[in-house]
Amino acid sequence: MSSKVEQQTSSFDTIKLILSLVLLLVGIGGFYYFDTWKGEPVSVLIRVLGLLAFVAIAIVIAATTEKGRNLVTFLKDSRMEVRKMVWPTRAETMQTTLMVMVIVLLLSLFLWLVDMLLGWGVKTLLGGG
Repeated sequence: MSSKVEQQTSSFDTIKLILSLVLLLVGIGGFYYFDTWKGEPVSVLIRVLGLLAFVAIAIVIAATTEKGRNLVTFLKDSRMEVRKMVWPTRAETMQTTLMVMVIVLLLSLFLWLVDMLLGWGVKTLLGGG
């Protein structure tokens, strides 16, 4: 009996997700379709507000599905984890950035020297130098 309820919920969730996608596409289509209305240009602000309204409705409908609830839970958990993170101080960031720049400079000089040496060696072996 529980599998029947799960299947109905899953089917209903699929319908809701399809409805959300259709609403999203209608909002995007309406944004471009109503570029002009009866020969008059329509304000971009009104078109954007209409698009945002359709997107908001689509998100609300999608959030009521099982996958939507899982996504909302995941986003809440992620936000909590980000709050727990210890960010480096400005001084630590500056020191790390400086070290990376110095290492990149030294490595680029080393590779340039190796390239020059190999180029010289190839020219010598081929008799061009």
